[in-house]
Parts: sequence; structure tokens; C-alpha cells
Amino acid sequence: MSQNNNQPASFELDGKTIPFQAGQTIIQAAMAAGVYIPHLCFNPEFKPHGSCKLCTVKANGRQTASCTQQAQAGMVVESDTKELNDERRALLQMLFVEGNHFCPSCEKSGNCQLQATAYEMDMMSPHFDHFFPDRPVDASHAEYLLDFNRCILCSLCVRASRDVDGKNVFALSGRGIKTHLIVNARSGHLADTDFSGADKAAQVCPVGVILKKRVGFAVPIGERSFDQQPISATPHPMKQEG
Repeated sequence: MSQNNNQPASFELDGKTIPFQAGQTIIQAAMAAGVYIPHLCFNPEFKPHGSCKLCTVKANGRQTASCTQQAQAGMVVESDTKELNDERRALLQMLFVEGNHFCPSCEKSGNCQLQATAYEMDMMSPHFDHFFPDRPVDASHAEYLLDFNRCILCSLCVRASRDVDGKNVFALSGRGIKTHLIVNARSGHLADTDFSGADKAAQVCPVGVILKKRVGFAVPIGERSFDQQPISATPHPMKQEG
């Protein structure tokens, strides 16, 4: 039977029918339908980057990043499976040990996408040995603090500063395990750039790297976005107050 032209194209995601528009990726269509696929580096306001791999799904039996894979009519997609969730949990565990994440004392606790995703994936321990990297804190800017200890290399601040703000304040330097976030200034300090709180780059960090000074804990822990509801109930987590 031919498809009714008035019916939108759709694919199957974990047994649910997900309608989509031409050009949408799997995760975009899932979000529009209110269905959660774990992710960190994806932000609906930016071109997909595919770096964190947390949004990996199986599409017609093959693993692919749901943020870059375009939806296709009749596609059968698996996301919420033991195999994929085990892999996601391992990726999260590696992110936690690669940096210095002290959730109980972090200003971003309760508004942190990494923390909320770990809860969603039932991550109960870091599993791997901690790296304890030596990462300085940059408090040079009058209004903003940079805590590099929490960076997960999602590159959202890099893309926002470059593509929206037109400033190129941030960049990723190094290769492999030595990759790290830097500030594009001769001194390496945020104060020596034209970074502003009005910049898009000041709003997109999913963790606690870019922090506005003198407003820490204005919203008490326990009353924050992901304290109120799990990240899976928030189809667009990057738009939450943070």
C-alpha cells in the first residue's frame, strides 16, 4: 500500500513511531517527538559535531551517531538497549576520571548535563583510575571564571565563539589524550580577550567550565533544573537555566 502523502515520513525508535521532516537527523526528530537520546556535545542550535559519541544508536543494525545520521523512512533504530547503555556508561566514566569533577562542591551541580546524564545512565562509580590532571583556574576576567578542571572537550564554546560571536575566544589544542581547551590570547587569560557575558559562548557550556562570578549558588542545590526532573524528561537540556 502506498504511503498517504498527508502523513509525515517516520522511523521506528525503540518500538515508537517517530515522525520526521526532510533533513532532520535521528536525534533532532527524537527531540521534536519528546524522546530522549543521551548526548553531551550536541546542541540543537549548532551544526552536529559528533565528538562525544554518547548519542550513538543502532540504525538498521549498524552503530552510528544519531546527531549526524539523517533520519530515513522505515529505518529501525535502537537506543535504549543494555549494550548501548553499557557503552555510554563507560564513556561517562572515562569523562569523569579524565578531568577533576567534584560534584558535591561544584557550582554547576544540579544544572550540569554531565552529572545529570551520569545519573540517567545509573553510573554508580568512576570505575577507572582518576588522572587528576593539573588544570589551572583562570579568574582573570572581571565577570567570568574559567575552571578547566571540568572541561569535557565538547567544543560548544569553541563553535559558539567562532560561528555566532565571531570572536574565536576559545580553541582546542593538542592531540589525543593531550587535547585541552585554551583561550586564544598571548597570555592565555580570558581577561586579555574581548569575551563578554553577552556572547553565545558564555551560555552553552554543559558543565561547569564557564562560570559567571558572584552568582554562585543563587539557586540552592536541590532546586535546580535536574534536581526537579531527570534529564530524560528534558528534551532540550541545553536550554535549561544554568
